[in-house]
Amino acid sequence: MSEQKTHPMIKPALEFGPILAFFVAYLWLKDEVFTIGGQDYDGFIVVTAGFIPVFLLAMGALWWLTGHLSKMQVVTAVLIVVFGGMSVWFNDPRFFKMKPTIIYLLFGGVLGFGLMQGKSYMQSLMDGVMPLSDEGWLILTKRICFFFLGLAVLNELVWRTMSEETWVYFKTFGLTAAIFLFFMTQGALFRQYGTEDDEGEE
Repeated sequence: MSEQKTHPMIKPALEFGPILAFFVAYLWLKDEVFTIGGQDYDGFIVVTAGFIPVFLLAMGALWWLTGHLSKMQVVTAVLIVVFGGMSVWFNDPRFFKMKPTIIYLLFGGVLGFGLMQGKSYMQSLMDGVMPLSDEGWLILTKRICFFFLGLAVLNELVWRTMSEETWVYFKTFGLTAAIFLFFMTQGALFRQYGTEDDEGEE
């Protein structure tokens, strides 16, 4: 299905809306304990259980409206279902907290594997949305590879050494801000290796 044009705010709203909903719900229910089927579940587990279908509905709406989901979005959705589901099933929040680590290790590892073969998998993972030369893609891929691996280590340090509430703040705002700042600092690379003038209509 070809990608369809939608209002520019639709995509970020559907991508970040579930994350913000998780954050708000957590602040609301974090001190609550729910007894379901004779089993006690704290607020984090209940919010995680609600987050999974909300995220899937948002991704389904995004696909329906745009006709497109990136490979990163699909893999992220699968990992959310797997690790979120494990946290709910085993009543253990550690699985869901490990999910960002697994995501960043997975993507960092895939990019690193490609780099060892002298290839950049970034264009495939990001669907070629950024016009860069081959050399530019390799440089950006190397930087993102190390960046993802660093985020994986950071996530492990935060959830293992700090409070649950601190991790929720870190997951909601810290990781998002880190990714935004990373790409903001790549302006020189885009200027030096960009091929925008060659893309014409792009």
